[in-house]
Amino acid sequence: MVKINLNDSDILEAKEASKIWGHAENYVRLFVKQNPDKFPEGTIRKFGTTWVVTVEGMEAITGVLDPRRKDTK
Repeated sequence: MVKINLNDSDILEAKEASKIWGHAENYVRLFVKQNPDKFPEGTIRKFGTTWVVTVEGMEAITGVLDPRRKDTK
């Protein structure tokens, strides 16, 4: 069985992820409702009433790399 580290910074609550990528808080929720097939398998999931998304999922739907990881060169 694969162990998932829930402390991994690549796992985000959807509202937080939306803000990080510069979108409204409801961006991910609306996007998944309208375009569920755009998320790669295993990159988004609903737990109770909360959507959880990975960085990979956000990069896939926005086409933008994680803004928190800007190159500092």
